[in-house]
Amino acid sequence: MPPSLSRVPRPLSRFPHLRQDFAASLVVFLVALPLCIGVAVASGVPAELGLITGIVGGVVTGLMRGSSLQVSGPAAGLTVLVFEAVRAFGLPGLGVVVLLAGLLQIAMGALRWGRWFRAISLSVVEGMLAGIGLVIIAGQLYAAAGIPAPASGLAKLAGLPAALVKALDSTTALVSLAVAAGTVLVMVAWRRLPRAAQAVPGALVAVLLAAGATWLFDLPVATVRVGGVLDAVRLPGTDSLSGLADLALLGTVLAFALIASAESLFSAAAVDRLHAGPRTQYDRELVAQGVGNTVCGLLGALPMTAVIVRSSANVQAGARTKASRVLHGVWLLLFAALLPATLAYVPLAALAGILVHAGWKLIPFRSVASLWRTHRGEALVLVVTAVSIVAVNMFEGVLIGLVLSVAKAAWDASHLRIDRTDDGEGPVVVRLSGTVTFLRLPKILDALEALPHDRPVELDLSQVHHLDHACRTALEAWAARHSPHGPDAVRLHAVPERPRASESAGTPH
Repeated sequence: MPPSLSRVPRPLSRFPHLRQDFAASLVVFLVALPLCIGVAVASGVPAELGLITGIVGGVVTGLMRGSSLQVSGPAAGLTVLVFEAVRAFGLPGLGVVVLLAGLLQIAMGALRWGRWFRAISLSVVEGMLAGIGLVIIAGQLYAAAGIPAPASGLAKLAGLPAALVKALDSTTALVSLAVAAGTVLVMVAWRRLPRAAQAVPGALVAVLLAAGATWLFDLPVATVRVGGVLDAVRLPGTDSLSGLADLALLGTVLAFALIASAESLFSAAAVDRLHAGPRTQYDRELVAQGVGNTVCGLLGALPMTAVIVRSSANVQAGARTKASRVLHGVWLLLFAALLPATLAYVPLAALAGILVHAGWKLIPFRSVASLWRTHRGEALVLVVTAVSIVAVNMFEGVLIGLVLSVAKAAWDASHLRIDRTDDGEGPVVVRLSGTVTFLRLPKILDALEALPHDRPVELDLSQVHHLDHACRTALEAWAARHSPHGPDAVRLHAVPERPRASESAGTPH
């Protein structure tokens, strides 16, 4: 062995990217810490449960195969659903819901259903995120002012003017709002600083500044209430398992599993576009997410998904392997074990500001504008999905979006347009575009039989995507009947599924 190789330390030879992964893990830890706490508080559960989910996402899911660089943990996109689940089934019931959702994800991954999640309409997913973002923003504006929020999404939005008037009459509420607004401004301004400064996450800087200002000026704002992480663990008991026969609970389980899986796998597809490393194995990633959620359910913690904010930070920080996400979970574990008391200095208003910023980023403004210019049907699906989530709830809103997406696909598949051009001289030109099936045959024949019989007709099918056997036979029969002046009286252009691009009724054209 050459002397130069013999001097390479064994750990570095086994982990050649340890330096890059170690540095990236610290960045991800700093990004994940305020988000874990903020998502837990917004979900109506103790802050420690968010840390537990972050730890499991790093140490358990991070060790498994699937996507090497995306990072899992509690996600802002599930806060609305978690809040509703806690309100309906209580905190013990949340663990059962997450446990069953994890087992369902494992089953779907084992059945190789992971790849099928990529078939979900992107407009539905973006509409889901937009609806979640709107509900998060509305709810956290109340939290920023220290005012209790209404239960439903519509009530949150409708009650904002009255909440603002109430906040203006309270010095405490105004101070709390100022802390939240300052947090958002710091996060927005931080992204405009030089790239070297952005190595420190803006969310962490904003929280530290808010905590420092609260302590230094003794601001009258509520702070995070924190206890021991081990004390927050709640194993499912017999009482919580008795709710398995509840259809509402099983429906929530299905909603958790489908939404968390879709968000994780769409995040994996986005992360794959950010790096040139190994591609995501979707079925294995679904199993990994399921194992993580199963463990979170057993511990009574929040559900997890892959989180694009942490994942992109991981890639941008130079991570090369899954060691970075595992190490970020280790740092969260050490923080929860050694420094949990420091969270008591964090103002709730600062966490509300972080989540308002996160909710804003969930709303795809550019996608809506682009779709409206090019595919208005998809834009309609996106907007209806978002509005349904705000007006009803998460699960039913997503179902409405899926049904509308399927209906749109069916409409597109059967859409037919008939254009007639007649300048009074020469042949009458009839153009068909879309999908020509037997369902549209009466409309087609009515239009063709209304044509003059003493003039030649050109039937242009160049824009037809599909022509079924029934319609082909009917068109050929109509052409034969409509040819009193010879075989060239009717010409069929570009008939699909023919050896030639064009032919006439009886004689090639």
